[in-house]
Amino acid sequence: MLEHAYLGRQPILDRQQKIVAYELLFRRHRDATTANVSDEHDASSTVLASTLCDLGAKWVLGNKLAFINVSASMLLGGGALELLPPERVVLELLETVQATPQVLARCQHLRSKGFTFALDDFELNEENRPLLQVASYIKVDIRQTPLEKIPAMLRDIEKFHPNLKLVAEKVETAGEFKACKDIGFSFFQGFYFAHPETLSAKTINPAYENVLLLLNKVRENANPPDIEKFFKHDVALTFKLLRYINSVGFGLSCEIESIRHAIAILGYQQLYRWLTLLLVTAGQATTPAALLITAMTRGRLTELLGQEYMEPRDRDNLFVVGMFSLLDVILETPMDKVLEKLSLPTSVSDALTMRQGIYGPFLSLAEACEAGNAEKIEELAGLLQLEPAKINHAHLAALAWTEAMEM
Repeated sequence: MLEHAYLGRQPILDRQQKIVAYELLFRRHRDATTANVSDEHDASSTVLASTLCDLGAKWVLGNKLAFINVSASMLLGGGALELLPPERVVLELLETVQATPQVLARCQHLRSKGFTFALDDFELNEENRPLLQVASYIKVDIRQTPLEKIPAMLRDIEKFHPNLKLVAEKVETAGEFKACKDIGFSFFQGFYFAHPETLSAKTINPAYENVLLLLNKVRENANPPDIEKFFKHDVALTFKLLRYINSVGFGLSCEIESIRHAIAILGYQQLYRWLTLLLVTAGQATTPAALLITAMTRGRLTELLGQEYMEPRDRDNLFVVGMFSLLDVILETPMDKVLEKLSLPTSVSDALTMRQGIYGPFLSLAEACEAGNAEKIEELAGLLQLEPAKINHAHLAALAWTEAMEM
């Protein structure tokens, strides 16, 4: 069953926009068949167990929690949930789960094992009120429940459970984020943080301009002294380069002290890769962390999806395509204006602007994996002749790579 599941991951952030958890979304292949509904749910929970236990929760989540959707049949049907690491998992009861004696007993049993529960899209009524006995989190869909009605609903909930942590779902604008904070939500989830719309144009600031110019010099194979001059004129760039190459993760036995030595050890290919990451992370002061992580993960996933089809230089371009596909959002500048600042091959520009050319389908597949769009994944997997198991492995590997990066 494992080869017919696809992984999606959406961040959950605190009031400072720091990522504290991920909601994990597993999608079965749309043509997969099972004997009955409970078998399918049991298979899904087995996939969850395999991912978080066999592959390792830290590999997928870093130090974050995992919120996992659980239906009544998954909750009651079999013991696969017990295979999950309870200290890392929040079981998110779907709004369709009813507070039957069997459900409540099962939840209490799992709580005794160390699991915590969230109630998804929760709206208080007499039928579901007993579920508050087992919950630690309440998730409120602000698209379904108008913001002006939420304070009264939360006051009613607090009468029965005053210590619940509140999660606002489907937050899509800065105004909604502020309003939810004012209401009293502690955690937030939605497109505003991880999947925003393209914003209006504005001038790229000098920090980005320096990195863009240096990227072009590296791509043109400029002489090392010319590359070195860029770093000497920018203290922040020099600091980041030396910190990167002297990091434990780079695996050098000696410390690098000069810029020229660092460039020689790193090589132009690795330097170009690092600069693409730096271009994204340079905006950390004003850009939501979840968006930066999405860009990094998308770059790595796009590269991994095409690694068996491409030569090394093309694989580097795949990484750049995935990473740069969110630059219009990060820089608040239309993509065509961003590309005017970059000396990129036509094949890369075609992928970024039209999702066409040799790289376009791989970027589209990475975006479909990110969104958990099983139908689109299936269509593109067939086009690229990629097996579901390879797509799963690439997505998990990309998530793990991003968690391990230290920029």
